[in-house]
Amino acid sequence: MKFFNLIVFSLLFYNLVLASPIKKKCYAKNKKNADENSENSEVSEKMNQYEIDHINTLDSYLSECTILLRKNGDFPIGKSTKQVYLYGNGVRKTIKGGTGSGDVYSRSFDTIEQAFTKAGFEILSKDYLDEYDKIYTKAKDEFRKKVQSEVTDPMSLMGVIMPEPDYDIPYAKEGDLAIYVLARISGEGSDRQAVKGDVYLTETERKMILDLAKGFKKFMLVLNTGGAVDLSGIDEVENILLLSQLGVNTSKTLVDIITGDKYPSGKLTTTWTKYEDYPSNDNFGDNDDTDYKEGIYVGYRYFDTENIDVMYPFGFGLGYTDFEFDVKSAKLSGEKFEVKASVTNVGKYKGKEVLEVYLSKPGTTIDEPYQILVGFAKSKELSPKKKDDLKINFKLSDFASYDAKTATYFLDEGEYVVRIGNSSRNTVPCGVIKVDKRINVKKVENKMGKPEFEDYVPEGKRKQEDLSGVKVFKLKASSIKEKVVKYNDKYEISEGVKALSNEEKAKLVIGAFQDGPASVIGSASITAAGAAGETAKVADLKPVVMADGPAGLRLAKDYFIDEYGAHSTSGSMAESMVEFVPDEIKAMLISKPEIPEGTEILHQYTTAIPIGTAIAQSWNRKFAELCGDIVGSEMELFKVQLWLAPALNIHRSILCGRNFEYYSEDPLISGAFAASITKGVQKHNNTFVTIKHYAANNQETNRYLNSSNVSERALREIYLKGFEIAVRESQPKAVMTSYNLINGVHTSESKELTNDILRNEFGFEGIVMTDWVVGLGGNHKYSGPTPYNVIKATGDIYMPGSKADYEAVLKALKEGTLSIEELEMSASRIYNLSKEIFN
Repeated sequence: MKFFNLIVFSLLFYNLVLASPIKKKCYAKNKKNADENSENSEVSEKMNQYEIDHINTLDSYLSECTILLRKNGDFPIGKSTKQVYLYGNGVRKTIKGGTGSGDVYSRSFDTIEQAFTKAGFEILSKDYLDEYDKIYTKAKDEFRKKVQSEVTDPMSLMGVIMPEPDYDIPYAKEGDLAIYVLARISGEGSDRQAVKGDVYLTETERKMILDLAKGFKKFMLVLNTGGAVDLSGIDEVENILLLSQLGVNTSKTLVDIITGDKYPSGKLTTTWTKYEDYPSNDNFGDNDDTDYKEGIYVGYRYFDTENIDVMYPFGFGLGYTDFEFDVKSAKLSGEKFEVKASVTNVGKYKGKEVLEVYLSKPGTTIDEPYQILVGFAKSKELSPKKKDDLKINFKLSDFASYDAKTATYFLDEGEYVVRIGNSSRNTVPCGVIKVDKRINVKKVENKMGKPEFEDYVPEGKRKQEDLSGVKVFKLKASSIKEKVVKYNDKYEISEGVKALSNEEKAKLVIGAFQDGPASVIGSASITAAGAAGETAKVADLKPVVMADGPAGLRLAKDYFIDEYGAHSTSGSMAESMVEFVPDEIKAMLISKPEIPEGTEILHQYTTAIPIGTAIAQSWNRKFAELCGDIVGSEMELFKVQLWLAPALNIHRSILCGRNFEYYSEDPLISGAFAASITKGVQKHNNTFVTIKHYAANNQETNRYLNSSNVSERALREIYLKGFEIAVRESQPKAVMTSYNLINGVHTSESKELTNDILRNEFGFEGIVMTDWVVGLGGNHKYSGPTPYNVIKATGDIYMPGSKADYEAVLKALKEGTLSIEELEMSASRIYNLSKEIFN
């Protein structure tokens, strides 16, 4: 049976044809012949000025993404110490970002060992590191054989990550300075596992960490992870740094923090605690249906409501110094609440602090979380004894609750308590807003269906608190005017599109494809080598080139040009995605091209920015916009028009394999940082973003055909909220739908989701594309989407595109399943985008 599946799978990919032949010379730098060793030459070649500028820009901010979870005053160590014991899997296998579309190919990347060496440190643990390399290689070989022998579907091995192995290697148990770097990687196509070596520490890791903490004069545990790890059982460790995965300068940033050249100033955007305490554990990873039974109680909304003791709460983070904050004033103007507070550095080192504002709703007629984040601000750099004044404001209507019974966003009657602090568990009330009667904010329609379960509702009543001395404000009902959404599904059709043939119109709504050399998922463009795809060249239209992200611009590092276009020398899919796939399938997936002898090899280098979670952990929107600025400038340089990022799905479960790409368990953080990055990218000439994955894409298990079953309220308050914020604040040019279904309907085929909510309720004005849809067969409860149903739902382009997709659209048009008006409306948006960019 396995062999049969391998054959079917192979034939499937053999028939994939995804891009159209366009001969165009791409930006080229550092040319070399194919028979020369370009990999070894990279270090010696002179860096381009844009590379230097972008790395230097990042270097000024990267430590803001890092978080001290614990400290005892032993760090920073200063400049005098130059010997260090380095232990852990992250020392030589340092991770700059996740796998899959999240990977970015910078010119070079230093491991933590290399960074400490360059900084003049003597590494005293090389024997351990050498022995670990041997054990890791052996463990990986054994893991590969094991997983390949156990599966019948090789596609299930895409993105699979080997858990960290246990081992027995001698190590020093005492000394002056030791650092243990614990690394975890995850990525596209596979979810994390609640096992030792992934979510949990291995016995080896736990024992070594405790021994080092006990025996060394100074010890730091460093977490080079993209997501949460259960840190139970290491209470004796007094210094823990969440380094995260910071892109090209991950390792240098750690050295700078250890020595004191830089300092941590980040805050968590997802709660870190014991794995068994997370509310989504029982409803994650099901193959066909995933029931979001926790409703709106995601992350800190659940933990704070149920008053569950957590290890490291949402919004928490320490630095080398300490801060105090003081509320100066609060006022309500109309429906806009504003609080002013001062932050004072009361410690010994420089630093920055974040203040967070939360809102506790009354819960008079509908259950509510204890509090939700409604605003935040970060101070400037403060030297000891210096202070900064911060101002944070929000509108009540922006955080209205959703009443599914009446399909209305509303403010409940009662008292709204505004709180300010530096984590969700360390706040003080700064105002009470009294609402005398229910106020309807916006009337819509329920659009997304109803799951076959009722959402979780907390049993206990909110505890009473002493609010004497807290100023009370009365909201005037007249300050909020109710909006009523009217739904429209008719859009202007371009005269240029009307003049096209039906065949040309159909090509516009299908990603560019060819009958020549096949490309595979993730690298279907032949206009820019390594780009993910492009629109079709129809009439006089030039193709709009799309490249993946979100941790930078994902292009091929080395490429060549032939009569078909530009091609990556390393093939069409990242090695990290197919590391454990059988060799016979891997060869087809990667599909390395044959390079004729003497062919000129060209190089292009992009900058790996921090993963999405790390950017959000900075709580610095200026930095997020600078990250977008870096990507936008490189898009201009390499002639890419659409970046397939940022990704802003919610951290519903810490097991989601792509959480590192996403920002937070909170929709305000998610939407705000997506908007800031969008502004950074779109300030450049004809460079645009594609926010994704719309919506409720919160696991990788059977991601193509899994239904996220979610209530209308949870969708609107949690999973759609970030997209709404991003659209309203930054008007991204494109939105990518997700692979999954919602309540049994594919997101890409849901007119309610795409047209009614996104276009009509949120005010989105751009194009909507699918994710890279490839039919993989197999027996599943739900079938895949079809191109014509996507167009009927006001989707604009079906990616990556194939001849079969094109023919399916024409057939539907002929049979009347798809109207010419529906086709022309979608084609017009693609046509107008190309005209906007290239005219």
